[in-house]
Formats: sequence, structure tokens, C-alpha cells
Amino acid sequence: MAEKIRITYKKSSIGYNRKQQATIKALGLSKLNQSVEHNDTPVIRGMVGKVSHLVVVEEVK
Repeated sequence: MAEKIRITYKKSSIGYNRKQQATIKALGLSKLNQSVEHNDTPVIRGMVGKVSHLVVVEEVK
């Protein structure tokens, strides 16, 4: 079974560039404190890396 990660949107993307705002949207986040779960893939990890200052990531068992 693939590992999953929970991504929680903690800081607003207002004032950051449009690519970072688009990455937040592509992760499925739209409101502060919203959480989504994704499979732990290199693509998702790369997206999270680009907006790591706006989100909190935790492993899901």
C-alpha cells in the first residue's frame, strides 16, 4: 500500500507569486486550515517543496 501524506494549508498565498498560488490550488487547497491527503509521490513532494512555507505536511498511517 502506498504511503499517504496529509497537507494542511496554514498561511495565505496572498502576496506570493502566481506560480505558488497555482501550486496551492493544484494540490486541492482553497481555504486556510483545509487538509487534503495525497499519495506520497515525487511529484507531490516537489509541489509541497515549492510552497513549504505555506503548508504543514504530516505522514498518514
